[in-house]
Amino acid sequence: MKIGLFGYGKMGKMIEQIALQRGHTIVAKVDIDTKEIDFQNMDVAIDFSTPDAAFNNITSCFENNVPVISGTTGWLGNFEKALDICNKHSGAFIYASNFSLGVNVFFELNSYLAKMMSALDQYKVSMEEIHHTQKLDAPSGTAITLAEGIIENTAYQNWNMEDTGEDIVPIKSKREGTVPGTHTIAYNSKVDGIEIKHTAHNREGFALGAVIAAEWIQGKTGVFSMKDVLNID
Repeated sequence: MKIGLFGYGKMGKMIEQIALQRGHTIVAKVDIDTKEIDFQNMDVAIDFSTPDAAFNNITSCFENNVPVISGTTGWLGNFEKALDICNKHSGAFIYASNFSLGVNVFFELNSYLAKMMSALDQYKVSMEEIHHTQKLDAPSGTAITLAEGIIENTAYQNWNMEDTGEDIVPIKSKREGTVPGTHTIAYNSKVDGIEIKHTAHNREGFALGAVIAAEWIQGKTGVFSMKDVLNID
């Protein structure tokens, strides 16, 4: 498989390493200074760029019939526009706030726990996410996905970082050292508390999941998610 990497920072380099280990070829490394891109030689693009660059990267791929795997967060104000362009060009697209296989299991666990807690209004939910100091967005895309999973299955209506309102999921974001990513969901009452937590030990899990998604999307048309890749019902 011939892969074009959009964004060649720490994640891009890790994806390159994993892809080469799995027998693939990197045919482009597109970064901020790249002037020309050979789309014709790509079987798939993997985008871990920046919020400012992601939309143009992704839609340029669709316009050149290149399937896209995107893990860039912070650009989702243009997400629906990207889907329209994907469908217009009969493209293929997977966006995930986190490609880690373990995190995607955690997403399902979070939704299942939210369903069980929905009738227990004596418990108040809260969330904390910790990432390295170079992470550009806060809260993390993973935290937002987790909050959306809670909102879909409970009476909570929205999330914010201010911890205000009975129907709000509060998210606390911390930026510390080189932490790859830690997410904790807590339900607390006056008498006890319940927590679930995912801790990434390194970036390798994110990179592996993105490469697996790129392998899976070959020959497909449409908009998919990691649930499709992992066959999670």
